[in-house]
Amino acid sequence: MEFTTGGRLEVRITASDVGERVSVRSLTAAGERLGQFTDTVGILTSWTGGVLGITRRDGEHVQIEEASMVAGKVVPRTPARRRGIPSASVRELRTAGARGWPAVETERLGEWTLRASGGFTARANSVLPLGDPGRPLGEAAAEAVRWYGERGLTPRIQLVPEEHALLERELADLGWTAERHAVVRVGGLAPLADRAPDGRVALGRAPDEAWLARYHRAGGGGSLPDAAWRVLSGGPSVWFATVAGEPDGTGPARPAAIGRCVVDGRWAGFAAIEVAPERRGEGLASAVMAELSRRALEEGASAAYLQVERDNAPARALYDKLGFADHHAYHYLRAPQD
Repeated sequence: MEFTTGGRLEVRITASDVGERVSVRSLTAAGERLGQFTDTVGILTSWTGGVLGITRRDGEHVQIEEASMVAGKVVPRTPARRRGIPSASVRELRTAGARGWPAVETERLGEWTLRASGGFTARANSVLPLGDPGRPLGEAAAEAVRWYGERGLTPRIQLVPEEHALLERELADLGWTAERHAVVRVGGLAPLADRAPDGRVALGRAPDEAWLARYHRAGGGGSLPDAAWRVLSGGPSVWFATVAGEPDGTGPARPAAIGRCVVDGRWAGFAAIEVAPERRGEGLASAVMAELSRRALEEGASAAYLQVERDNAPARALYDKLGFADHHAYHYLRAPQD
């Protein structure tokens, strides 16, 4: 990380850069001129009382004493991408993700989209902010609370830390609290399909009773409420994958593995990649994704995305092996309860 001009460290940011993405080098403790350096990159959300507030890409909020800063500069919003990883803006991926997991009911509030689907997943029951709500934030937040309250739903807004650092700070001042942290990951589609066809994986256009019996959100019951069904089966071009399981003598065999993929232009969005606990380690998740990728390639897609909980280490390790890389983090803010 280069901060120097003519061999000298320079601080080239001021309080007027609040809202910009910055890179700051600071000492571990103010006044310790021989201390270790720490580099912090993120959105400068505040600079008051001699303290800088920076929100990192993963959502972590860092405070840095001005006196400890030895270098700083404004940096591009989108960092250089890794070779072989699809290039995309956060807005493009958020828009594709919303189309691929479509809410049953939506309403526009300026450049915010209010989404409701009977409570099935936070993604389909939260505000998607892609710009200005068209009114003061306090009024927009109150309108969102009213709208979700009328539907018996908890008001939530889905935020990307680096895109919405200032919005998050303002909502936090109104009592909204963070929860449910996740990461959107992207990868090339062709490498996922680069393996021999696997006859164990069956593809279909709708989730049948067997597929739902494995899907954790269906609770093993093989059925879903209508709103949930509409979200799950909605999207531009949706495919479901199933690997049959072995009968255990107690009833119909639950699948050994399942998966879902929605094809939308150049993007293939993966979700519900699930494997029976006793069958993990057999490569079934990779097989499911390979067959879905093959079908997505046939329909013209070239890039893949998926979402994973931030703390789901096993899933993240699997997707690392399949060539996925983090694109952006997101989480929800929940409105204060009465």
